[in-house]
Amino acid sequence: MTYLANSAPTNGIRKRVTAPWVRAQKNLCKLSMLTAYDFAFATLLDRAGIDMLLVGDSLGPVIYGTPNTLSVTLDDILRHTRTVSSAATRALVIADLPFLSYQVSLEQAVTNAGRCLKEAGAHAVKLEGGVEQTETIRAIVRAGIPVVAHIGLTPQSVHAVGGYRTYGKTEAERDLLLADAKAVAEAGAFCVVLECVQEATATEITKAIAVPTIGIGSGSNCDGQVLVTQDLVGLTVGHVPKFVNPVADVAGIISAAAQSFVARMNDGEESKPVVKGENVISH
Repeated sequence: MTYLANSAPTNGIRKRVTAPWVRAQKNLCKLSMLTAYDFAFATLLDRAGIDMLLVGDSLGPVIYGTPNTLSVTLDDILRHTRTVSSAATRALVIADLPFLSYQVSLEQAVTNAGRCLKEAGAHAVKLEGGVEQTETIRAIVRAGIPVVAHIGLTPQSVHAVGGYRTYGKTEAERDLLLADAKAVAEAGAFCVVLECVQEATATEITKAIAVPTIGIGSGSNCDGQVLVTQDLVGLTVGHVPKFVNPVADVAGIISAAAQSFVARMNDGEESKPVVKGENVISH
C-alpha cells in the first residue's frame, strides 16, 4: 500500500486521490499506477489501493488486438474512461489523449481534454511529447485540466522513430530527455511518465525535476511505477515486455477453467446442480 492514511477507511469514506496530492508525494512515497479499461478491473484495482488508473491508448493492442496504439480514437477513450470512472471511488482516473486528438491545434487539444473530464468523468489527461508539447500542456492546464506528461518511448510516434527501444543511452539522448522533462514540468504537468528510459538517465531526471516521475521499463528509482495490468497479472496474449515480471498467471487460470467447462459439457455434467455451501444453484 503506497499511502496508508489515504487508503485506509475513515468513517467509511476513503479520500479521493487528486493531482495536487500526487504532485506532493515527490520524495515522500512511491506512487502506483495501473491501466484499467473496464468496470471489473477498475473496481478491483481501486479497492486494492492503486493510486492512479490510466485508461491508456494501450487498449488498442490489449483489448482490440491492434498492432499499435495509433488506431485508438477519442470515442474509444471516452467510452472506456466513462466505465472506469464509474467504478473508481478513490483512484485518480487519467484518460490518455490518443493520436491526433491534441496535435493539430491548441483549441483541439483543450476541447478534447475537456471532453475527457466533462463527458467521461476523468480527473486528468495524459499526452505524449516533450519540449514540443509545452504550449499544449500550458493551454490544457490553463483550462483547469491536470496533465500527465509522457516522454522517452512514445508509442504514438512508433513509425517516426522506427520501432520500440530504450532511450537515454547516449549523452545526446540523455540531454534531450532532461530538457524534455524540465520543460513539461515547468509547463504544468503534475507528473511525468518515463517509458523505456535507461535507468541512470531516469534516475537523473527524477532528481532534476520537482514533480514525480512514473517509470515503465525505466528502473526502480523513479517516484512511482506504471504497468499494463494484463501484463502484471499474466493475462497478456502475445509478447510481454521483459521488465514486467508478472505476479500471477490469470491466463492459465482462465484456460484451465474453460477446459474444465468443456470437459463438464462432454461428460454431461451441465444439468447437474452446482453446490456452494448450503445453497444449490440449478443451471
